[in-house]
Amino acid sequence: MKAQQNNSSTYQPTFQWSFLHPKHWGTWFSLLVLIIFALLPWKVRDPIAGFIGKHIGRYIKKARHRARVNLQLCFPEKSDSEREAMIDEMYSSAAQVILAMGDLSLRSKKHLQERTEVFGQEHLDKVTQANRRVIMLVPHSWAIDFPAIYWASLGLPVAAMMKPQHRQPVFDWVISRQRLQYGGRCHARQDGIKHYLRSVKEGYMGYYLPDEDFGPEQSMFTDFFATKKATFSGLGKIARLTDAAIVPMMPVYNKKAGKIEIHIQPEITGLNSKDLQQDANLLAQSLEEMVGPYPDQYMWILQLLKTRPNTNISPYKAASTEATK
Repeated sequence: MKAQQNNSSTYQPTFQWSFLHPKHWGTWFSLLVLIIFALLPWKVRDPIAGFIGKHIGRYIKKARHRARVNLQLCFPEKSDSEREAMIDEMYSSAAQVILAMGDLSLRSKKHLQERTEVFGQEHLDKVTQANRRVIMLVPHSWAIDFPAIYWASLGLPVAAMMKPQHRQPVFDWVISRQRLQYGGRCHARQDGIKHYLRSVKEGYMGYYLPDEDFGPEQSMFTDFFATKKATFSGLGKIARLTDAAIVPMMPVYNKKAGKIEIHIQPEITGLNSKDLQQDANLLAQSLEEMVGPYPDQYMWILQLLKTRPNTNISPYKAASTEATK
């Protein structure tokens, strides 16, 4: 389905001379580091990145605490040392992906396509060849930006919702330029969902993050690994409003091959906007199936489980992870 090109609601920050103020020099220095690493071969860059990520991750106390809480709730059968090793591996993967981000802007379209491998392409082809609209479910993996830019490079522009980073305007501008370099649309979350839905109706492939905790008002509690998660219950309604197929898609960084892998699952069937619990269950099941094989690729540092059954206390505020049981 061919996407139309005009939508005044898109979020496209522009360069401002204020970006050169000394308070932003730290951000510019960080971007320079990313540029330098982007010029290195991945076989040289990855061991360095993995080492840096693993060791820096041990000093980021608040984020590591959130990861510990999430992993204890989801994998109580594992020992403390096993969960700590999972966090180390997650930070290692995170650094390798982050230091590869410069590739998206500095390297060619051909380089991106050669460095990306798709598994399950037939599931997406089945939908697009039927001229149906598509919303991709993409979890918060560290390589979350890569698939959207990859699809756009192939002439399949993506529409996504994003939260503007007003505290980091330079980074916000750079990442927005990177995401839209081959086409597509970004919509600011504070503008609501209607602009995003309109873009999907116009033929853009929707990019939807299925794992955010929207609180009890928009969620139903579902099974998620060994715990309960407040899962968005409105996916069936979104599918109905856009008449789109919901296709799960997990981006993964393959450390052995130095490639981004996109693992596509079959379209989710059975969504029914009148049965919110069923819709939430299907979404949570899909999320678990995507994350389960690649736990080191997932952003366990997020407050994925802040809404808990039968309590208003966030598990991340507990004095110890024992209090989250």
